[in-house]
Amino acid sequence: MASQTLQSVPAEPSPARHDTRHEMSPEDAARRDAEGQAYFDKVMAEDSRIEPRDWMPPAYRKTLLRQISQHAHSEIIGMQPEANWISRAPSLKRKAILMAKVQDEAGHGLYLYSAAETLGQPRDAMMQDLMDGKAKYSSIFNYPARTWADMGAIGWMVDGAAIANQVPLCRASFGPYGRAMVRVCKEESFHQRQGFEILLELSNGTPEQKQMAQDAVNRWYAPALMMFGPPDDDSPNSKQSMAWNIKRFSNDELRNRFVGMMMEQVKVLGLTLPDKDIRFNEETKKWEHGPLDWDEFHEVLAGRGPCNAQRLERRREAHQNGAWVREAAAAYAEKQAQKHA
Repeated sequence: MASQTLQSVPAEPSPARHDTRHEMSPEDAARRDAEGQAYFDKVMAEDSRIEPRDWMPPAYRKTLLRQISQHAHSEIIGMQPEANWISRAPSLKRKAILMAKVQDEAGHGLYLYSAAETLGQPRDAMMQDLMDGKAKYSSIFNYPARTWADMGAIGWMVDGAAIANQVPLCRASFGPYGRAMVRVCKEESFHQRQGFEILLELSNGTPEQKQMAQDAVNRWYAPALMMFGPPDDDSPNSKQSMAWNIKRFSNDELRNRFVGMMMEQVKVLGLTLPDKDIRFNEETKKWEHGPLDWDEFHEVLAGRGPCNAQRLERRREAHQNGAWVREAAAAYAEKQAQKHA
């Protein structure tokens, strides 16, 4: 559902399969690194792609692992606010659609964990970092979903922000990440339309339903804008990611683009955005929004948001409850391996 520029350091990955420096002399390792750096620079200059077995700078690998694992964590944690509403959806049709959406988010997490594993980090280690509170995920999922209208606001605004952020990632310089994002973005487009349709139906319903839709938009607006990460001046990772062609646009540029998208769509909904300072800058030809509460953003990232503790506790419970499935799958795989041996 969401990727977000955060600042945390995951556990150090194990050496990649192609990393044989521990078997080389210092001179050979230095020569190999020089050749690898030259190839890497050429790929960046040509705007091509690096694959898992290619040489890559340690900082590039670390940046990718941080971003992709956080993206995967966000998809898994992001299932929780919506899963809580499956049993309370207003119709069988709505239940089926919401259930399919939550399943999609689980699939997105699996694609992204698989991409991160190609960088040498075991999935179990990434999951343990999440449950131990060492890894970060998108701040947006630490807010409560209070009404059915929140399902519309999450789809329209949160998934809409995810699309604005993730479509450029389809061209990411790391092959497995870019390829995973192609399918993720197609499914996120469905999720965004689903949310928009929920809000459209509510805004054309009773006055109480329209007010419920407006209240949801009011509450999710600022957190959705902060999904793009801190302002460019406070985002040390962003410039380097753009230099490596992982990201294509800065946090502020993506955020302003998203505001412009919402300004047109909210008119169709018959609702308003809770920002009196939104304006179109005739000089820059870009949309601009009002000030955001970045102190709140950092508080949520630090684990002091409305639902941080609850989200991690539910993740730990789900992981523990699924232990028997993992054990059964491992036993079956071992049995099949012995059979074929």
